[in-house]
Parts: sequence; structure tokens; C-alpha cells
Amino acid sequence: MPRTGYFCREKPVKMTRKNSLFIIFFLLLTLDVFAQNKAFKIIPLGVKGGIDESDLSAYMVAPANSDNYVCLDAGTLRDGIEEAIANKIFAAAPEQVLRRNIKGYLISHSHFDHLAGLIINSPDDTAKNIYALPGCIETFKTHFFTWESWANFADAGETPQLKKYHYVTLDPGSEVKLDHTAMTVKAFPLSHSNLTSTAFLVGNGDSYILYLGDTGPDEIEKSQNLHRLWQSVAPLVQAKKLKAIMIEASFPDEQPDKTLFGHLTPRWLMKEMSELEQVAGAGSLKGLNLVVTHVKPPESSIRRIRTQLADENKLGLNLIFPEQGKELDL
Repeated sequence: MPRTGYFCREKPVKMTRKNSLFIIFFLLLTLDVFAQNKAFKIIPLGVKGGIDESDLSAYMVAPANSDNYVCLDAGTLRDGIEEAIANKIFAAAPEQVLRRNIKGYLISHSHFDHLAGLIINSPDDTAKNIYALPGCIETFKTHFFTWESWANFADAGETPQLKKYHYVTLDPGSEVKLDHTAMTVKAFPLSHSNLTSTAFLVGNGDSYILYLGDTGPDEIEKSQNLHRLWQSVAPLVQAKKLKAIMIEASFPDEQPDKTLFGHLTPRWLMKEMSELEQVAGAGSLKGLNLVVTHVKPPESSIRRIRTQLADENKLGLNLIFPEQGKELDL
């Protein structure tokens, strides 16, 4: 007998006001449960790896129920905030979002495309923390917040110190509370050609996201940093507590290994994901959100990166290509 009516019942169900109210209540309850499963909201302020100074690596991250963010890297700030305002994410003026909503900066490494926005916007900013590994903070003190290159808006380094920013030196593997937010962070060193980069494991209750600054594959970098990182986060993958991995794919596969300069291609990225799966267990990465960051122009290269990642995604990862100023809920 053919199925007819509502909910595939054998007999048609007459729609009454009572039934309508029940359906609306059920849908609202479903949406509420769905929303409760979201642990983080991410607002990309910049998603590219050069040469467009208006769209460089920076991601505002907050708990799903909060407007108190930290910024993962800060290559671009104001242009990204203006895009978010245009997309109705914020109603305030750009300088108000900068001052009120961003509670601190997590800087993965000292290359300018990951911190230029912080430097340029520092005169309009408010007091907050800069979290980084020791080498990165030392570069801030000796190269960026100096009176020859800009002004020292921090509370350490050259005098006079304007004391707007406070440096928080991260100890690898130790969890630190992110001030004025409900989140925590744990830092892990990465190899990025000629210097140390950082992976940040950001926690909100028992949910986490993992953001990686620029990094090359262990095999090319002659390093074990990614392998050690995968060992550390594998239990979170197994327990389904890791909501997303945010990781770069700077070049398409055509880029020769000798000119990667501490970056990943789709092939190398998926090889590293296979390494993670080996530690976490077969099938453990299926459906895991993989947010692809630091794609380098031109647009033809970015299109190839997207196509190659889709073709090489044998692990069932949920590939996400963030867009400047458009919110991600994870």
C-alpha cells in the first residue's frame, strides 16, 4: 500500500493547530540540541598565505555561547572584521570589535604574515595578552615592538614601554587559561623551515580545536614534531572530543619538495592525516572537520589545492575551506 500523509503513516493525518504546535516544538527542540553540540564559533579574518595583505592568516575563536574571542594569529584584523560586519556577524564598528571582542592573541610564529594586523592596529587596541612560545616573543621584543620599527606597546623589551600588551610565554605541553574567556590553550612546537612554529590546542570544557601555524611534513623537515602532536591529540580524536583540525595546505602538489619552505601540499597533508589515523585507529578520522588554512594565491593554485584535497581524501575527512568574514560553527 502506498504511504501517504504526514510522518509516512498508513492513513493521512489531519493537520490541526495542536499538531502544528507539536511539530514546531519538536523542530525547535531538535535545533536546540543541534546547537548544543556546537562547541566553538570561528570567524576567519584572513585565510590566505600571502600576497594579499587584506586576507592573511587570522581566526577569531570563541565558545559557541560567548562573544569573548581569542585570535589565532593576526595577519589581518581590520579588513576581516569589516567583512564579518558586512555579513551581519557583528553590529558594532570595527574598532569596537577589535577592542571589546578580541581578548588576546595566540601567535604561532614570527613571520610577518601572521602578526602584521596586530602590529598595525596596536595604536587603536586595548590592553590584552599575547600568547606565544619563547622564540616568537623574543622576536616581538627585538624586531617589532621597538622604537626603530614601530613603538613598544608591550610591557617588556625596549624602554619606554607603553604596557598595552602583556607577553605570556607558553611552555610546550602545559595548559594555560586564556584570560577573559572560558577557554584554555596548550602549545606544541612545529617545524617551519628555519624557525619554530606552533600548534595551539584550544579547549572549551571537554571540546577542543587544534590550530596549526605554518608547518612542513616531518619527512621533509627531518622532524618528529607532527608525530608527537598526533600522539598527543589521538585520545581526543578517539573520544570524539576534537571538533576540528585547522591546518595549512599552502601549495598544490606540483610544488617541488625542495621549494616547500616549511609548508604542506595536499599530498603531504593527507599523508600526515594518515599518520594521525595510524595512531588514533582505523576509521577514527571519518567525519572529522579539517579546516584548510594558509592557501597561497594565485586563485588557479587555490582551485588546484581544493581539487587535489578532495581527490586525495581517502579518510572521509569533512573538508572545510573557510572564507573571510563568514562564521564557522564547530
